[in-house]
Amino acid sequence: MRPEETLPSFLCVARRATVALALVLALTGHALAGGRDGTQSRAYAAYAKGDYVTAAALLIPLAWQGDAKAQGMVGYLYENGKGVPQDFVVAAQWYGCAAEQGDPTAQYLLGLAYDKGRGVPIDVVLSQKWLILAAARAGKQERDTFTRIRDAVATKMSRAQIAAAQEQAILWMPAPPYVPQPLWLNRPRSFTPF
Repeated sequence: MRPEETLPSFLCVARRATVALALVLALTGHALAGGRDGTQSRAYAAYAKGDYVTAAALLIPLAWQGDAKAQGMVGYLYENGKGVPQDFVVAAQWYGCAAEQGDPTAQYLLGLAYDKGRGVPIDVVLSQKWLILAAARAGKQERDTFTRIRDAVATKMSRAQIAAAQEQAILWMPAPPYVPQPLWLNRPRSFTPF
């Protein structure tokens, strides 16, 4: 049985809605902030218009520069195959970079990736760790949804697993900006990352 099959159906729908909400909120905040000579604003505007190829072209260089929000967005583009080939491994890699820097949306999406086994092995302890951090660091609008999903994942866990996830979350410290080790270097030569 897949992990999402153990959750009530309304929570599976809530997951999809939450990802969309978190993405819109992340985009809105950064579009207002500008940054990197307007590249972020142009990237988010392209995404909002559905021009994912342009959004990816603008976001990927920012992600390689260590911009956590851009890294989370690039992860989302790869997870959903928007403007880039769908690749759960590359998506999880970008989510990991942004999550380690403290981006709550990326932490949430990485937690879901570990829960579902999308691009990473299924690991409820790591899933819970990232969901705990996401719920704790989220803004008002996302916090309730992140908390509900965190609690839903916890229902699949033993007390020892929950304690291990809580300990990992307590010990976690944000990392400085960094970029992923390119996994595609170990892939077949025909693989093109972007």
